[in-house]
Amino acid sequence: MTIIRCGWVSDDPIYQQYHDEVWGRPELNDQQLFAKLCLDGQQAGLSWITILKKQPAFEQAFHQFDPVKVAAMTDDDVERLMTNKGIIRSRAKIKAIIQNARAYLALTETQSFSDFIWQFTDHKTIVNRWEDYRTAPTSTSESKAMAKALKKAGFKFVGETICYAFMQAVGMVNDHTIDCHCYNKICELAREG
Repeated sequence: MTIIRCGWVSDDPIYQQYHDEVWGRPELNDQQLFAKLCLDGQQAGLSWITILKKQPAFEQAFHQFDPVKVAAMTDDDVERLMTNKGIIRSRAKIKAIIQNARAYLALTETQSFSDFIWQFTDHKTIVNRWEDYRTAPTSTSESKAMAKALKKAGFKFVGETICYAFMQAVGMVNDHTIDCHCYNKICELAREG
């Protein structure tokens, strides 16, 4: 039996596993949301499969995305990471993860990151019905609002397109196509507010 997946998924087993087991499933854990937002920011100008294959190296380089440890990283750490072939060696992107950890810590002094993030969809999953993945938008009013709020809070590499990709990944929207074998499962998992 042929498994039908969203049209953007390649034959790469890493991509298939990510699509089948991670993408679109509602994520509520603060640290997991922080990690995903940082990784999505690394994608700017690159393909997601590139980041996905480098994810273990990113996790090792950035203390498993522990915001307290990442926020304490210094310019010496930035210089060291600039020689790490396992990650994207962009000074701006490396510094953005550190800045994002500091912004995260400031933000979460008054609320959970999950509550902050999920407010943009009224704490529920927006369930779409795309027949072709190419008809899904690259940004929405919700992703624009999220990008604006994150930037105001001091986050970097969080434009409206990155925010929409993040929303898709963490289940704030179900953008699996209706013929995809994951669509109904994600509908069952969808947050209803």
